Amino acid sequence: MSAGRAPLDLRLRQLAFRFPPAERRTLEDFLPAPCNAEALDLVLGWPAWPAACAVVSGPAGCGKSHLLRIFQHLARAPVWSGPALDAAGSPFARLGPAGAVAVDDADRVREPEALLALYNAVRERDGRLLLAGRTPPARWAMGPADLRSRLRAAHHVPIAPPDETLVEALLVKLARDRGLELDPPVVRYLAVRSERAFAAVRRLVELLDELGLRSGRRVGLDLARRALARLAAETEGDAWEGGGEG
Repeated sequence: MSAGRAPLDLRLRQLAFRFPPAERRTLEDFLPAPCNAEALDLVLGWPAWPAACAVVSGPAGCGKSHLLRIFQHLARAPVWSGPALDAAGSPFARLGPAGAVAVDDADRVREPEALLALYNAVRERDGRLLLAGRTPPARWAMGPADLRSRLRAAHHVPIAPPDETLVEALLVKLARDRGLELDPPVVRYLAVRSERAFAAVRRLVELLDELGLRSGRRVGLDLARRALARLAAETEGDAWEGGGEG
């Protein structure tokens, strides 16, 4: 073998591509837990809501977009992206046949007037508007006073941080979405040591995938320890960079 030529298995590892996981977002794939029970009940309770507009809030990765997709299927409701929502065209054209519609990342709307027009169209059709954002709607300082007052009057349901049982279930689901099988001892080891945050669990599975691809080994306790150490280092790095903020 040529001295400048890497072994075949090493070259194959270097060529390994990590394709984005194909996450299923049906009701059957949703992981119900105490932290998201009220939000799930809200979606499944359509259209018997206490208000025409409802808002689900929570951190990245907590299942807000998944809930909107369930709502889309249940209510035949189009799902629009907040940052892409614009004032061009009729807001009525954005509604589903039952007057239902959803907006993801609604707290990042660039044209608040478009969201206000959509809200008014829903009210006129006696429909339902489901919004999702990372923070409660009272903190969305956007647009005209009419929009802010409507957001404050919306029915708000927050999603709380996951408990240990949900962390275990998330580890298994997110790993399977990436084609990884985690043995129960590995899941337990990670769950009791992972931060109770949706984004942290998602990042932990990404690191497990990366380390597994690079090593060509099945994810066991050794790779689990390395992934946790990497995650801790990243978290410390983020904290250091933001250390000057109050």
